[in-house]
Amino acid sequence: MKSYSVKFKDQGKSYYFNGSLDYEIDDYVIVETEKGLQYGKINGIISSENSEGYKNIIRKATEEDRKEYYKLLKSAEEALEKCKSLVENLGLNMHVINAEFTFDRSQLLFNFTSDERVDFRELAKKLAGIYHTRIELRQIGARDKAKEIGGIGICGGRICCARFLNHIDAISMNMAKNQNLALNPSKINGLCGRLLCCLQYEDENYLECSKGMPSVGDVINTKNGEGEVVSVDILNRKCKVLVGSNKEEVEIDSNE
Repeated sequence: MKSYSVKFKDQGKSYYFNGSLDYEIDDYVIVETEKGLQYGKINGIISSENSEGYKNIIRKATEEDRKEYYKLLKSAEEALEKCKSLVENLGLNMHVINAEFTFDRSQLLFNFTSDERVDFRELAKKLAGIYHTRIELRQIGARDKAKEIGGIGICGGRICCARFLNHIDAISMNMAKNQNLALNPSKINGLCGRLLCCLQYEDENYLECSKGMPSVGDVINTKNGEGEVVSVDILNRKCKVLVGSNKEEVEIDSNE
């Protein structure tokens, strides 16, 4: 038996399943999940050594499954609009982001954002009465909202969380400082208004490259005399120093 990683959305997280048959990458499959059956695409073949506890791939998806999946997407869009209308009628302080049916329609999930805790019991009751399935309303944060919606980051590419990040670790202001970035929110915050995800997974390289390098404001000795460090290029391990009474700017290579 082999194990496979499967995605339910292009920008979504990968989940792991066991398969009794041989599947190929990009095959569409029907899988068993805790929430019911789901339609997904295989995006990797993994080691089966730690496969205990994985749910199963039920079968390869058929053309009829594909048609049903697109019907579900349309139904979810309609459910989203209905939910938004109910939220407005009930006067709830929440913004519904998306809606999603499981493939067997055993559950209808809504993701929403809010600045406060929301009592959505009446909303869930009305939705259950309309769709006759189990309703789940899940409050998500700003990062999760950006992941669901997607967008273009300041680098000009699709935002990392929507493109490839499956898990986002803690991100701190110290990471921006380690990378010698100006602490300007417009420069170090992403579309979600939180610190850029790339600060976290680039931090280790910056820390390694900065070993033995001076900081801006340090006074160091150079072959041209003593001077003050005015800028640092961490990745290239170079810095600029003003030396002498005439404040001549010289570049120092820390690799030399």
